[in-house]
Amino acid sequence: MMRVSVRAYAELNEFLSPERRFCSFELSTFGRPTVKDLVEGVGIPHTEVDLVLVNGRSVAFDQRLQEGDRVAVYPVFESLDIGPLTKVRPQPLRKVRFAADVHLGRLAAYLRMMGFDTWYANRADDEELASLSAGGRRILLTRDRGLLMRRVVTHGYWLRATAPRQQLVEVLKRFDLRRRVKPFSRCLACNGLLERVAPTLAANCLPSRIKGEHDRFHRCRRCGRIYWRGGHYKRMLRLTRWALRQSARGLPHGAADLQGRAQP
Repeated sequence: MMRVSVRAYAELNEFLSPERRFCSFELSTFGRPTVKDLVEGVGIPHTEVDLVLVNGRSVAFDQRLQEGDRVAVYPVFESLDIGPLTKVRPQPLRKVRFAADVHLGRLAAYLRMMGFDTWYANRADDEELASLSAGGRRILLTRDRGLLMRRVVTHGYWLRATAPRQQLVEVLKRFDLRRRVKPFSRCLACNGLLERVAPTLAANCLPSRIKGEHDRFHRCRRCGRIYWRGGHYKRMLRLTRWALRQSARGLPHGAADLQGRAQP
């Protein structure tokens, strides 16, 4: 047995038991565990960590610990440049793409509504999700900490909120997506891109009551589903504008003025 001292900072404390939050605590371990093993052993998914210091020195996840080491674990930094230090997470993905676990179907639809490439299948198992996230270079969204602790997962996020609308706001804030929103550009059913089509081309796919009531239609390039601006569109537009306002709260003056992104 050996003992090390551990301290987690900022929102990483949400993963710890109450008596371990916002303070240093001693941990007894067998052998010489790696930093990753220790971090996840106390309940923190490695995808939530950006920097680990051992005795004040920046280290990687595969660093093995020794008796008496002092371990400081930091979350993803949004505004602080830590370039000279060793970031334990891979570099951010150039394209923001998501994979949502089986319990996040409504969130997946909301993200598609906002124009974000979001993979979702309601029968996918954990192994499939982890492999797809890694192989497809997608950010894995989940409320399952164990799923994020799989070694193959490099980019992931544990959602704090449980309500889908609040989860949408959380994702927009967490990944600073407000300027990337392109509402109503993706199919809610299959994630394909939408394109404008003439009413004559859409007519064969429309309910009889819709023909003649609308003159603007979009079709999914992948599955062929037709979209028009009915009552559902107005509800979705209100939700889009609300999510943008909520995700902009707390930003500097001027940065929140992005409601034009949700204009019809």
